[in-house]
Amino acid sequence: MFLVNYYPKAMSHNTVMKHLQRLRKIVNLAYQLEWMDKDPFLRWKPTFEQKQREFLSQNELNNLESYHFPIDRLDRVRDLFVFSCYTGISYSDIMGLTKTNLIIGIEGNSWIATKRLKTKTSVRVPLLDPAKKILDKYEEHPVTEHSGTLLPKITNEKTNLYLKEIADAVGIKKNLTFHMARHTFATTVTLSNGVPIETVSKLLGHTKLATTQIYARVLDKKISEDMQELRSKLEFSNTQKVR
Repeated sequence: MFLVNYYPKAMSHNTVMKHLQRLRKIVNLAYQLEWMDKDPFLRWKPTFEQKQREFLSQNELNNLESYHFPIDRLDRVRDLFVFSCYTGISYSDIMGLTKTNLIIGIEGNSWIATKRLKTKTSVRVPLLDPAKKILDKYEEHPVTEHSGTLLPKITNEKTNLYLKEIADAVGIKKNLTFHMARHTFATTVTLSNGVPIETVSKLLGHTKLATTQIYARVLDKKISEDMQELRSKLEFSNTQKVR
């Protein structure tokens, strides 16, 4: 109750469970070292609430990409967000990208090779055309020449603040945050276009497939297309039987 209501501000149920899991590891270590007589967490099991992860639809992503922003700061943040939508790379990892992270893949196209700050997991992502165009846009831009990075650097706080302005301008009704770009990459850009979830998991730098399953949902459009393909196969099979 203390974590939920008071310290340092009210926390969600899932956040409290995460903190308790970390505390449990320390308490378990103390018990194994015989510093404690009993394990107070012996019969405790964490419970997590299932949350819906928001993402941009293909139409919303298209509108965001094509919208003309007369203000440079909004234009740059839009580019950062769209780059993440087509690569799945998080904000903190994008901020650290330099020319050394650009490599040529086995098929001769450009890839990003980096390591996630959060998990230290290596990530190698082939660059889709929209992401490549954004890198080309800033290749000799004054802001990147000064920072030595592939894309403009901006604080996370300002990025999410400007995303609210961007959402209002484009007409996106969702609570637009930078992390939504990873959800969009997982769901709209990859899974809904038939990319296997195992590949998506690798691109996102996840160590467990279960983590990717939380991020990514199969859209009704993909279900409809898959069932239509199955329907066609069944009809063809039945036609062959009749002959």
